[in-house]
Amino acid sequence: MSEWIASAFLLLGAFFCLVAGIGIIRLKDVFSRMHAATKAGTLGLGLICVAVMIKAETWLGIIEALFVFVFMLLTAPVGAHLIGRAAFRKHQQMDENTRQDEDAEAFRSAKH
Repeated sequence: MSEWIASAFLLLGAFFCLVAGIGIIRLKDVFSRMHAATKAGTLGLGLICVAVMIKAETWLGIIEALFVFVFMLLTAPVGAHLIGRAAFRKHQQMDENTRQDEDAEAFRSAKH
């Protein structure tokens, strides 16, 4: 029974990783791409880590998969934020469908 559950989590995780990869290729600006990579990629990796934890034979395998997932949860949002901030401050081209806050120019010029 655990093999079926782990397989379902693994396939679902692979699907979300595939969606993240397609999002990186298909989306038009850096802001949309980083959103696709971090949201779908983190969810996909989390589901794969759950599958690994279900099929782990030792506690070390469970803890290792948990550490991988926690590390991804802690680093992916920070990395995406820094990429988005750098792209925003360098006036990267935005897709015409991407909405922008009216007060964004005040933030862009601020030295924080």
